Amino acid sequence: MLTGKRGMLFDLDGTLIDSMWMWKAIDIEYLGRYGIELPDGLQRHIEGMSFSETAVYFKENFQIPDSLEVIKNTWNQMAYDKYKNEVPLKKGVLDFLKYCKKQGLKTAICTSNSRELASVCLESLGIDQYIDLLVTACDVNKGKPSPDIYLTAARKLALHPEECLVFEDIVKGLQAGISAGMDTCAVEDKYSEETEAEKRKHARYYVRSFEEIVTGKFERIV
Repeated sequence: MLTGKRGMLFDLDGTLIDSMWMWKAIDIEYLGRYGIELPDGLQRHIEGMSFSETAVYFKENFQIPDSLEVIKNTWNQMAYDKYKNEVPLKKGVLDFLKYCKKQGLKTAICTSNSRELASVCLESLGIDQYIDLLVTACDVNKGKPSPDIYLTAARKLALHPEECLVFEDIVKGLQAGISAGMDTCAVEDKYSEETEAEKRKHARYYVRSFEEIVTGKFERIV
């Protein structure tokens, strides 16, 4: 899997950390403040959107009276303690990051989440020392499935797209990696288990945990 690769580009939520469980609860609480019930399928619809794009979507579709900055700040406040104290690393992540460091592989987090939440999470979990670059979808023109975030990370790491391997847990993220001209590895996550078949269509590799990469027990799809 790693042959010829110099850069490991990771999504964060659902890929490196087990955090997707909390966002539905936050959306229910947030919309509930305005007397709005959570629409069916909302999470799937906003997958891949940047924090800013999601704020625009909420403001326009739910007529939220607050400014975009207030909306984003509110979400940051609601999620901050969970990202600092409750969100765990997924199995095998730390060992794989240490392996990447030892092998001289460059690493980047490419997340649709906010920089504030991503930063506090990486620091709290003690993996910030293994990450060379943090790029959020708010730093680029369009969120996933646009390739912008992955192309930006490769450029900043001085890598060609074909030298990069993208790790993602959702279809739109995998599509972003493919559009960027990179190989993709789908990561199993309970939140996206119903889309596993579709994820496999957009991935060259599939792993149930990062332990499988180091041990060579990963699944090659194409």
